[in-house]
Amino acid sequence: MAKKENRSIEKAFEAMDEIIEQLEGREITLEESFSLYQQGMELLKYCGGKIDTVEKKMLQMDENGEISEF
Repeated sequence: MAKKENRSIEKAFEAMDEIIEQLEGREITLEESFSLYQQGMELLKYCGGKIDTVEKKMLQMDENGEISEF
C-alpha cells in the first residue's frame, strides 16, 4: 500500500472500493474482515481530512471578518 500522504483522493476511493468488494465476498476470514475494515476506516479518515482541507481553502475571510466562499 502506498503512503496515504502521497495518495490522491481518487486513489483512496478506489482502494476503498476494493476493500468493499473483498468484504462482500464470502471467502475471507473474520480476522481478514477486521483488518480490511480497519484499513477502510483509515482511508475514510484520510479522505475526510483531504476534503476538510479543500473546504477550508475554499473559504475566504473579507476585511469585515465575514467568511465567504472563494
